[in-house]
Amino acid sequence: MPRKSTHWHRDVFPPVLLLASVLCLWQVVAVGSGLPAFILPSPAQVARAGWETRALLGEAIGTTMLETTLGMLVSLVLGIAIAAAMDLSSFLRRALYPILVASQTVQILAIAPLLIIWFGFGLLPKVIIVVLVCFFPMAISTADGLSSADPDLIALLRSMGASRSQIWRMARLPAAMPSFFSGLRVAVTYSVVGATIGEWVGGSAGLGLYMLRSKNALATDQVFVAMLITSILSIGLFALVYVIERLALPWYYSAQRTEQWEETGIY
Repeated sequence: MPRKSTHWHRDVFPPVLLLASVLCLWQVVAVGSGLPAFILPSPAQVARAGWETRALLGEAIGTTMLETTLGMLVSLVLGIAIAAAMDLSSFLRRALYPILVASQTVQILAIAPLLIIWFGFGLLPKVIIVVLVCFFPMAISTADGLSSADPDLIALLRSMGASRSQIWRMARLPAAMPSFFSGLRVAVTYSVVGATIGEWVGGSAGLGLYMLRSKNALATDQVFVAMLITSILSIGLFALVYVIERLALPWYYSAQRTEQWEETGIY
């Protein structure tokens, strides 16, 4: 068995170096240009603004993550249910697939005010917005994964007298897992942004409201803080899903596959 590479720094060092270079360039431009802080704050000013408003930020992050978590749970159930329905019924697949695609052509910023009017300024409209943003990639990816099961394996199971549910459990579901996690990674990346949009349009708390109030006060450094935290939360959720995927699908991420990816540089 090929030895698994332990040179993790080859993956970590390039993005860290690039990020450090961008921060240094940002600091030099912000200080050297002489622009006022409300136009272009320096990274040091952004860090100081984050520290000074840490108590407010803690509450905002908690609210946004609650909305994100609830929305992702609903999206997970809804996406899997829709994918399973499309896989079990060709009629439903033909009926639902174009509707799912069409649903993504409607701008969230156009729907968000209606949700606020219908459901108020509480938690529900933000959760709905997260669901609208996140369920589509999970539903489509899972449905495509279910339909990609090996036909020879399905034929073999049928020849052995397996029922439809057994075929679905032993052939289609395992085949769909990599696609499901791919869709889930995309969904969690946008989930925090969806919650923030809902808070921006009509929220009483959260990072979106923090950003809106900072913008109205021309506190650009705090706007950068909110943007940075939103990115960190999205990256953290992405990494969490990736770790769960590696633990749940050891047969997919075999040592040989990992070695091939490292040799070719494809990830």
